This record gives sequence, structure tokens and C-alpha cells, in this order.
Amino acid sequence: MVRWLAHGHINPNILTIIGVSLNVGCGLLFGMGRFFSAGIALIIANLFDMLDGQVARLSGRVTRFGGFLDSSLDRLSDMVVFVGLMVFYARDTEFHSTLNVFLAGAGLMGSVMVSYASARAESLIPKCDVGFLRRPERVVLFIIGALSTFPGSTNYFSNRMPAVLWVLAVGSYWTFAHRMYHTWRELTELETKTQNVEKQSSYSQAGSSTGGERRPEQRLVHKPG
Repeated sequence: MVRWLAHGHINPNILTIIGVSLNVGCGLLFGMGRFFSAGIALIIANLFDMLDGQVARLSGRVTRFGGFLDSSLDRLSDMVVFVGLMVFYARDTEFHSTLNVFLAGAGLMGSVMVSYASARAESLIPKCDVGFLRRPERVVLFIIGALSTFPGSTNYFSNRMPAVLWVLAVGSYWTFAHRMYHTWRELTELETKTQNVEKQSSYSQAGSSTGGERRPEQRLVHKPG
């Protein structure tokens, strides 16, 4: 399929926009309480999210703007899903839960901070993708929570979205803290190396200047006896 799309001259940015549009629809489905349909939409949307990069590389259409667009719309895709869940649990229905609204909001803020920390850190260090709760893991958790939701079911594995929100809320801030620590450690090591290089350079310059000086020779003057 990737080869067919690449040879069909499909613009990878179009695939990115289709993916985010499906994610917006997914957020609307969550808000209306249609969790199973939202889970299916989320799977299809993220297939497009995986395809755009592969099509860009295979067709030789990798651009800086394409990477920027993909990264920016990924953040939007995350946020609309969280907002949809907040709307669902805030509605005046039997599923109303202030705690779940809070967890969804905390997860939203945490996911944004994880992405921002990575983007800001990579302007200072080569790479900052540490942490166990990145976007692919968040998507998988959303899908598990959505497809397991069957109102009225007493099965232990059903209706796991509240548990998913707990994992997202706690795990996002853990990942954010991990990236903060990783960046601090990398920058500390970089600064230490830079200081050592500067010290060695100053020592070598001082040594060369000292070695280049020649003392004047003292001549012995013989006085006539």
C-alpha cells in the first residue's frame, strides 16, 4: 500500500491532514459516548499517521515543512481525544464523573508538556525521546480504553477507560520528569566537557608561550690581572 501511494504521487501532507481529520472525528465520537466507534476511528486515523512518513521517504518527498506539519498536527490529534473524553464525563448523564474529567485534563496537560519538553530539549541536545509514555503508547491506551467500553457490562476487562486515564495522567508527568532529568544530565555532561577542553586549551597556550621565551645568555668577562 505504501508503494502504491508513493508511486501514485500522493502528497504525504494530504495523508497527514486525513489522519488528523479522523482524529477530530474520534474526539467527537468520544464526546457523544460512542466509545467503540471512536476506537475504530482511532485505529484508522493512526494508520494514516504511520503511512505519511513512509510515503514521504519512499517517494523522496521528505521536507522540513512536512515534518513540522506532522509534529504539530499530532499534538492536535492528542488534544481533541482528551477534550472529547472531558466533554463525555462532564455531561449530565449516568457516566458523569468529576474525577475522570480531572484525569483527562491532567493527561492532556501532561501529554503537551512531554511533547514540549522533547522539542525544547532537542534544540539543546541531539535527542530527547526517553520515557515510557510517548505518543504511540498513548494511542494504544486510548484504543484499549475505547474498545473495552461496554456500558452495563460486569466483566472485569470491560469499561477500562477510567483506568486508562489514571495511567495517562500519572505516566505523562513521569515521562515529563524523566525528560527533564535526561536533559539536565546531558547538558551537565556537555558543559563539563566544554570546560575541560577550555582548560586544556588555556594550559597548552600558556605552555607554548613559556617555552618560546629564551633567557639571555650571560657572558663571563675576564678582567686582566
